[in-house]
Amino acid sequence: MKQLDPKGTYLGRMWDDTAGGPCVLRYSDGAFTNITNATAPTVRDILERNDALDFVRKAEGPEVQPKTLLAPCDLQAIKACGVTFVNSMLERVIEERAAGDPARADALRRELSEAIGGAIDDLTPGSDAAARVKEALMAKGMWSQYLEVGIGPDAEVFSKAQAMSAIGPGGQVGLHPISKWNNPEPEIVLAVNSRGEVRGVALGNDVNLRDVEGRSALLLGKAKDNNGSCAIGPLIRLFDETYTMEDVRKAELSLRVTGDDGFEMIGASSMNQISRDPFDLVAQTVGAHHQYPDGFMLFLGTLFAPTQDRDGEGQGFTHHVGDVVEIACPGLGVLQNTVMLSTECPPWTFGVSHLMRNLAGRGLL
Repeated sequence: MKQLDPKGTYLGRMWDDTAGGPCVLRYSDGAFTNITNATAPTVRDILERNDALDFVRKAEGPEVQPKTLLAPCDLQAIKACGVTFVNSMLERVIEERAAGDPARADALRRELSEAIGGAIDDLTPGSDAAARVKEALMAKGMWSQYLEVGIGPDAEVFSKAQAMSAIGPGGQVGLHPISKWNNPEPEIVLAVNSRGEVRGVALGNDVNLRDVEGRSALLLGKAKDNNGSCAIGPLIRLFDETYTMEDVRKAELSLRVTGDDGFEMIGASSMNQISRDPFDLVAQTVGAHHQYPDGFMLFLGTLFAPTQDRDGEGQGFTHHVGDVVEIACPGLGVLQNTVMLSTECPPWTFGVSHLMRNLAGRGLL
């Protein structure tokens, strides 16, 4: 598979027609192995083990050629962090002030840039310096709820999608049909167990409806959680001696969107620009204040906020049905999906209850 490390250990899932359900996979040395067994029949169970890495490396099973790779998580909650990069934070402010109207975005972008300048580029969220900038912006009438979570003490952490609903590589990602201004969000996704231990990482597309969220932050659920609106994959790279959180902190994600109309957009997201450390985001998600007994997948946010015009001057970027989105990162692989309306994507029908019945029927529970 493209851009995977032959020295890495990867964990994933595939759909097995014969089993009528998912199987757990190991990918190493260029080959997939079906490691589904009763000891740890789900990805969640593997990540909960103290010896998760060793278990995956030593697990036995037949070599397989997956026809359909699923999202590499199963029972985990799917959470996401917003406005963790300065550039994307400013774009959220613009969405809010534009009230979802892309035609107003360009003028607002200039206005906000002039008011703020470079004053917040190097701020540490929650610091005394950030508090002073907050006071200055409030005095100018420029404060926003997005700036609050961008440079304030508390990160934005929201529920992105339901467990078992994420789309894997090659699947169709969905846009709610009411949206006319939207974009992909290339992100790193942490695989975290119930104890708050980060066991590995994957790539993700936190599909974003800019006009819906821009009309009101109270529409965040409608903007973020729709059929096909979350893609994760292709695999979880487990932390080991070849890949650690230090590699995450310096990861470079690339994005390519190609449309049937000949349009192409190239973008990137550099993790070294993130304003909050990944471990801080994990700590703000799980702890004495909130438990996740099945663990969670945590989107870390994106630097990418497209402004390239597509359908007219000053209109910025928005998806067209049929767009192919390719998110890539060396060592983590390539996550490719095709854009559809959420009403036209395959309906989500295989949930947690179906998985439990399927595993029980296979003698794995």
